[in-house]
Amino acid sequence: MKLLQLEFDPTIAAEFGNIGDQSIDLLGVPLFDGPSLWTFLIRFAFNLLVCWVITHFLYYKKSHRRDYYFTYMLFSATIFLILYQLQSLQMEMTLALGLFAIFSMIRYRTEQLPIREMTYLFVLIGLSIINGSGLTTSYTAFIVTNLVVVLLIWLLESLGMSKRQATKIITYEKIELIRPDHREELLADLRERTGLEIVKVQVGSINFLKDTAFLKVTYIPDDPEPNDIDMITKFKNR
Repeated sequence: MKLLQLEFDPTIAAEFGNIGDQSIDLLGVPLFDGPSLWTFLIRFAFNLLVCWVITHFLYYKKSHRRDYYFTYMLFSATIFLILYQLQSLQMEMTLALGLFAIFSMIRYRTEQLPIREMTYLFVLIGLSIINGSGLTTSYTAFIVTNLVVVLLIWLLESLGMSKRQATKIITYEKIELIRPDHREELLADLRERTGLEIVKVQVGSINFLKDTAFLKVTYIPDDPEPNDIDMITKFKNR
């Protein structure tokens, strides 16, 4: 007896669905997608690892700011998650980047964000955008991009390019030392009396009646915490 040979009809298969596909949809969205889930977890873990290396070993090692440590890790993780989910909405990448650019410009109004902290925040936002967006090149180029950023930060930190400087306003009474030809003597006297590693001094207002002058000194602080009253000269009487 000859068996009937039936040809495969894709129209019928599309109408009745693939019998071998046992995935369950909920409101048109797959309830579980194993390959996509693994891709998401691997990329999220990679982005979190890179951001943690930058934050912990490059930033926190010098600054010891736990508040920014907390901020950087949550910022990078949240931006990655949002951008990764935006891929499914087929949103224009320019609109997504513009959205995150607006978010990155928002300041915490409780204090001014220092330049070094703002730079690290921008770097982590940029890496999270790269890692959360769709891959347009090879995995090798994707990994190398992250490594280049990490190595560049490490190199600049090793060369001391990010050494923080602070300033103070000082009322100075040895007015004879403010002359340009006595600048080294002025620096030596300020270092001796303040105990600070002063690198530069600028002369401001001069009062010849009281033999005083306002000096703005730039120094390298020992404490990583910023001093919010550095520029205050005196308290007003109330």
